[in-house]
Amino acid sequence: MADSRINVSAATRRGEALEVRISIRHAMETGYRTDEGGKPVPRNVIRSFACRYNGDPVFAVRMSSGIAANPYLRFFVTARESGTLDFEWIDDAGVRGTAQAAVKVV
Repeated sequence: MADSRINVSAATRRGEALEVRISIRHAMETGYRTDEGGKPVPRNVIRSFACRYNGDPVFAVRMSSGIAANPYLRFFVTARESGTLDFEWIDDAGVRGTAQAAVKVV
């Protein structure tokens, strides 16, 4: 699947808001276009995205064709303890993507 770019603070204090930014490389085809031969290009957008912090769900979203190509998401999570943020998404073709980022709490 697509690759991603994740940006998380190098270190955050316990109890503070941790900003999470992720950009996923995906064409997000709406299904409204046609190819050079006039055939419709099938719809294929990332339909769901979820983030888990040390296994606990902390953020989830359902997307539609109104989202631009290469979606960028920004959200905040309360820093509890050091560990990992696990990201997972799935598109209309059933292809899953995953990514992970380390979180350091001081």
